[in-house]
Amino acid sequence: MDLKLTGNAALVTASSSGLGKASAEALAREGANVVINGRDEDRLAEAADEIEAVAADGARVVPVPADLTSESGIRDLVRATVDEFGGMDHLVTSAGGPPSGPFLDTTDEDWYDAFDLLVMSVVRLARESADHLRADGGGTVVTITSRSVKEAIDSLVLSNSVRMSVVGLEKTLSKELAPEVRANAVLPGPHETSRIRELVEQSVERGEYGSYEEGLAARGESNPLKRIGDPIELGDTVAFLSSPRSGYVNGVAVPIDGGLGDSNL
Repeated sequence: MDLKLTGNAALVTASSSGLGKASAEALAREGANVVINGRDEDRLAEAADEIEAVAADGARVVPVPADLTSESGIRDLVRATVDEFGGMDHLVTSAGGPPSGPFLDTTDEDWYDAFDLLVMSVVRLARESADHLRADGGGTVVTITSRSVKEAIDSLVLSNSVRMSVVGLEKTLSKELAPEVRANAVLPGPHETSRIRELVEQSVERGEYGSYEEGLAARGESNPLKRIGDPIELGDTVAFLSSPRSGYVNGVAVPIDGGLGDSNL
């Protein structure tokens, strides 16, 4: 199915690896021009090369380093996207996860840092992008959060608490920026990102499993689909939500977890 994204301009944050990178890849494969973002310039350049290798003919991938906790960095990132492509049609927000730990071990600084990274980055990105997204027929915002929005996860008090603010913001944007801009969220469960690969490799080194494949399969046993997600599966969903093919989907938060969650809604 042609998602009708050819020639569109997208900014995907925290996209030098993981789910952000998969989202940028999915958009580029559909013909969108994409600015990818990260703090490590070498890693970012490597990711740009890898995405370009699978992008549709004519799609451009431009790496722009920026710190998502910096207000001026976000302003420059949005400006670079608009300058590079002549406008912006799609914003996909992603950010690294906050540290794990129980509530009583979490400091005030931890809370402020998590809020700055996960919430204020989206606030500033949406604010800086809104006029550009509204121009030329409108655009989309997709926020990548976590399944912890639906169900609290043990020892992830920061993610459980702070990420809910992102979904509240996304719902508000879906009304205040409409009808020109649609805003939706995706709530990923476990996917085979670098963090999961690292944990599986460590378990193999400890002798818990005979191979990486065995360890990865064991991690997926509790999922109804009996496997861990492939990041591109989430990326494809982000691309769909960014496309006119999902033109009547607005203000929703979609779990991408293989049915792992127990919540009815």
